[in-house]
Amino acid sequence: MDKDNTVSVIMPAYNAEKFIRYSIESVLNQSFEDWELLIIDDHSSDNSYSIAMDYSSKDHRIKVLKTDAPSGSPAEPRNLGISLAKGTFIAFLDSDDIWLPSKLAEQIVLLMQNESTVIVYADYEKIDEEGNSGDRIIRAPSQVEYKELLKGNVIACSTALVDLRKIKELCFEKQGHEDYALWLKALRLTQGQARNTGTIQMLYRVRQGSISSNKWKAVQWVWRIFRKNEGLSFSSSLYYLTHTLARSFMKFIK
Repeated sequence: MDKDNTVSVIMPAYNAEKFIRYSIESVLNQSFEDWELLIIDDHSSDNSYSIAMDYSSKDHRIKVLKTDAPSGSPAEPRNLGISLAKGTFIAFLDSDDIWLPSKLAEQIVLLMQNESTVIVYADYEKIDEEGNSGDRIIRAPSQVEYKELLKGNVIACSTALVDLRKIKELCFEKQGHEDYALWLKALRLTQGQARNTGTIQMLYRVRQGSISSNKWKAVQWVWRIFRKNEGLSFSSSLYYLTHTLARSFMKFIK
């Protein structure tokens, strides 16, 4: 595989010993093999770091770092990973989610088909903490541009593949829904598009008490993104928030 096609996979981890093996194995099982996995342990108090180090000792493509103190957000570990990445492309995988084997291979092809495509994402399936699915599949639009993305985040972070040749400033802000804020900024600045593979390429683990499970906070986070990050007027923010709530409801009932 051409060195220019290397994918840097960024995995923040915090007290993820119960699930991190499954996430790492899903990267190892990729049919596309030109990747590096950067695991940023956010000063876990469990065995997450030692588990990651064990994998690193067996595969030179896996690199592990540990922060000096917990940051309380995946934003900082992700940014640290991005700063150390050597790949042309950046992918994100949370330490409790799982990729399907063809994820990177399909996305690389799609990303290279169109010059205006800056992000590729995929459909995904929800699973519970024990790995049971219940056929809860989330289908996303085939493609989105900036204004359509304002109507709700359809890009699940653990499905995203980003082209660093087109997005020069890739940085998460420490705020709620930091991934959504980044996708909006990227599409706005590049005037590009994000495209969906149209296939299920990730298993999203729904955990009780997760940061994103607080629905009221989520509404506040989205409102802040519209007003502060994107500088939208009150009426425009209200318009897009209505669409966002409708889209979130459809995800919730899945």
